[in-house]
Amino acid sequence: MSSEVARVKERRLAIALGLNVVIVVVQVVIGLVASSLGLLADAAHNLTDVAAIVVSLVAVRFARRAANASRSFGYHRGTILAAQANAASILVVCVLVGFEAVRRFLDPHPVKGGLVVIVALIAAAANFGAAAALGGGQAHHADGEPDDGGDSHDLNMRSALLHMLSDGAVSVGVALAGLVILLTGGWYWLDPAVSLVIGVVIGVQGWQLLRSTADVLLESTPAGLDVDALAAAMAEVEGVESVHDLHVWTLSSDVRALSAHLVLDGHPTLEQAQVVSARAKSAIGARFRISHATLELECEACGVPATFCSIDTHRH
Repeated sequence: MSSEVARVKERRLAIALGLNVVIVVVQVVIGLVASSLGLLADAAHNLTDVAAIVVSLVAVRFARRAANASRSFGYHRGTILAAQANAASILVVCVLVGFEAVRRFLDPHPVKGGLVVIVALIAAAANFGAAAALGGGQAHHADGEPDDGGDSHDLNMRSALLHMLSDGAVSVGVALAGLVILLTGGWYWLDPAVSLVIGVVIGVQGWQLLRSTADVLLESTPAGLDVDALAAAMAEVEGVESVHDLHVWTLSSDVRALSAHLVLDGHPTLEQAQVVSARAKSAIGARFRISHATLELECEACGVPATFCSIDTHRH
């Protein structure tokens, strides 16, 4: 990631962060004044998104840090740990909102529908504005190469964008509930009902985030990446006979690493083998978004037993 691209992303994330902090403060104050659990639940939802944007902002800044002797892969995984903590906090908020909603169902409180409508609509406008700021910088491949690696742009920025869009939709729901309460002069049960729906939205987002971070920490194959297509792309490189012991994992949401064994045609010299290796890395780099590739070059496939061609957890 170039310094200029990083600065642009930081600027967009900072705008989204500022808007969301203002939204949370206003929603909490007015939610307490209007006795609206729906508005307070929406504030809790936006608060989790403040944390999510902070994580995204930290990820962009950490990505610029150079690796060192004690952090040979850099600081990419630190943002994954932070995202996992964020996911846990989202699930806790979900439980708290659900508990309070059930209590409000049993003992309904009057809600000032007019205030709820006004604040929720302001929150919706701010969220959609933040989404517009984040969405303005989505990157595309300039070289026209197809992308077989799943998402075609920065997953870190995309996750923040989806948070903002979902927040805007939830705020619209709270506004509609407030409007119904205002027009009917009752239907106070609708406020905790909307808060339960918001709680479900929060819970789903939290669970998905938790699963995604677990996949990264378990070094799973990146979601959406076609491993067969990746292996075929390397096998099609001139000078490569076959590919085996292929592993692909992620260091962060947008940094992918790969290791593989390539069996080369014939018995090339070291210089010729290095040329083939460079071709293979070039063939998969942009197309599959592989940031770091380690290739072991062989003249013959691993024999039996393939001591160094597989991960054997029972070998000591």
